[in-house]
Amino acid sequence: MPAVVVALFVALLFFLGYRYYSAYLAKKVYALDPAFVTPAHSMRDGVDFVPTNKHVLFGHHFTSIAGAAPIVGPAIAVFWGWGPALAWVVLGTIFAAGVHDFGALAVSVRHRAKSIGTLAREVINRRARVLFLLIIFFLLTLVNAVFAVVIANLFIGTPEAVLPILLEIPLAIGIGQYIYRTRSAALVPSIIGVIVLYLSIFLGQLLPISLAGIAAEDGLFTERNIWVILLFAYTFLASRIPVWVLLQPRDYINSHQLFVALGVIGLGIVVGMDRIVAPLINDTPEGSPSWFPFLFITIACGAISGFHSLVASGTTSKQLDKETDARHVGYLGAIGEGSLALGAILACTAGVVATTADWHALYSDFNSASDGPAGRFVEGVAAFAGNLGIPSTVALIFGAIVVISFAATTMDTGVRLQRYIVQEIAEISGARRLSRNITGATAIAVLVPLVMALLPGGGDAGYTFGVLWQLFGTTNQLTAGLALAVVAVWVTKNRRNPIAVLVPLVFLLAMTSWALVINLQTFVEAGQWVLAPLDAIIFLLAIWLIVEAAIALRKSRTVEPEREPGAGA
Repeated sequence: MPAVVVALFVALLFFLGYRYYSAYLAKKVYALDPAFVTPAHSMRDGVDFVPTNKHVLFGHHFTSIAGAAPIVGPAIAVFWGWGPALAWVVLGTIFAAGVHDFGALAVSVRHRAKSIGTLAREVINRRARVLFLLIIFFLLTLVNAVFAVVIANLFIGTPEAVLPILLEIPLAIGIGQYIYRTRSAALVPSIIGVIVLYLSIFLGQLLPISLAGIAAEDGLFTERNIWVILLFAYTFLASRIPVWVLLQPRDYINSHQLFVALGVIGLGIVVGMDRIVAPLINDTPEGSPSWFPFLFITIACGAISGFHSLVASGTTSKQLDKETDARHVGYLGAIGEGSLALGAILACTAGVVATTADWHALYSDFNSASDGPAGRFVEGVAAFAGNLGIPSTVALIFGAIVVISFAATTMDTGVRLQRYIVQEIAEISGARRLSRNITGATAIAVLVPLVMALLPGGGDAGYTFGVLWQLFGTTNQLTAGLALAVVAVWVTKNRRNPIAVLVPLVFLLAMTSWALVINLQTFVEAGQWVLAPLDAIIFLLAIWLIVEAAIALRKSRTVEPEREPGAGA
């Protein structure tokens, strides 16, 4: 199957989803009103609440939600065949992610741009706030742990990319200082930053950085673990400084990288006419996890991701100029992430190898599929870039820089958010000193995922990256479930049909609970007494979420609807 045919077909489906399904959601489910005064206007402060052009806001929102997750998940999930992976990306994006992202943004705008956690307390009940905090704590712990491992593995596999990534930090700081001091627009400086970053690839080729010479072959201080420790030490410092110093200017740079990467994948597929060599449905070996239900938690970001509700309700809702712009920003942002997942599927089935036999060697079992998924994406992108005449060594470094940049930005944001969660949990539990201690809260936010990332991997006594990724996927889907529950209750209270929200909600909770039960049995039988309790806790949170959602939905049918749209903020 030519990859370009698949890409064009999926692009058509995404277009139809946006053109028709998002229009239905906007009119019949969320009832967007162009006359409604959004918080960006009614609470305008020039800092957080700023009316923003929908195209500009889409770019910021897309960059914030897109990271390494829609790359890693599909790169693992094609183990079950490119057909099931692609089907979940397409259907999940159109009927789940679009509903979730769009809905979280719309409901937040209707409630003075409050976060999904606050909305859970107000729309459902006070217990839902505690549930939200616990789910997010586990989600961010696993996010930070898995992305530290992803970056460490890419540093080891592509030492030429280390120096450009290190140079990106002072480059972003310099751009941030320039924008802050001159009050200039970010577009031109950030484009220059991308050009400088890519030029540094040649410097990275001359000065590759490896820790193999000082690392142990086994034990705690292996090369991977040293990189992981250094990464968390960096995020401890990065999460303490103001966002405009490093995080925001690096987001500007990465926003351009994102579109460059999608452009390279798209053009490379067209020029090279690469064929998909992976099987449509893979005949997986006995003992491998079944794609039902594990596919739906392995591909979280790229089909539906609870992390998006944090962004939509945390920052994007404060900048929405018109309520009707929520369709463009929220739904189209989900389609953008689905497009990145599509690129990952094609890179790992059409770009990474030339024959079916070679592909089967890479994906011989689930452990092999989970071993270095980001690296396979990098190799696939390098092959597509090669179709455009870019030298293979340069293309490999380019691909690694793109993935590492996305993952590092996610870690920076994740640790910062984790610190907020730790402080909020401390405040609720009465630990006032910790709730006000930024250093202490940041230390907890760093140490917990660090320990998770350093747990012994492989073998009967430890975990594989794929298992850790599945636990991340379950917590991510639980977060999405909580956001969908909030949206469903709000839609029901306003006397509109909640079926479009309830279907993905029920499906997510069913797949997540099913996978958690299977994994729990596997962990107990294998004697994995770190992962088994963690799985059990996440499962209990899932049951709690199901109960709270059911109670709230039942009550919502008897309450008075909220004020009609258009009445102002």
